Amino acid sequence: QVQLVESGGGLVQAGDSLRLSCAASGRTLSSYAMGWFRQAPGKEREFVAHINRSGARTLYADSVKGRFTISRDNALNTAYLQMNSLKPEDTAVYYCAAPYNGGSYYSRANYAYWGQGTQVTVSS
Repeated sequence: QVQLVESGGGLVQAGDSLRLSCAASGRTLSSYAMGWFRQAPGKEREFVAHINRSGARTLYADSVKGRFTISRDNALNTAYLQMNSLKPEDTAVYYCAAPYNGGSYYSRANYAYWGQGTQVTVSS
């Protein structure tokens, strides 16, 4: 079993940056790929980014490509989501999810465990 705890959310203005963290316990982080998702009020939870076990391969939703960067530090059992040039439409609860079990990177069903989420609010 994997326990995931997100942190780093907050209230920022458009154009600002935030870095989210996802601390994992229960299994060694380096043994699995993982992802970040987000859910805005009244909307479905959507894919944001994915990273493989080593961190050498990453994948992003078109809406965040060029602004967000997913990374990981396996020695610290922690993954990150660096978010730059934030927009009001990035406002959501952000979740990390692991391990990735195969299939579409974009599907919530292919990630076994989820954190409790961290709120990101971007004001205009």
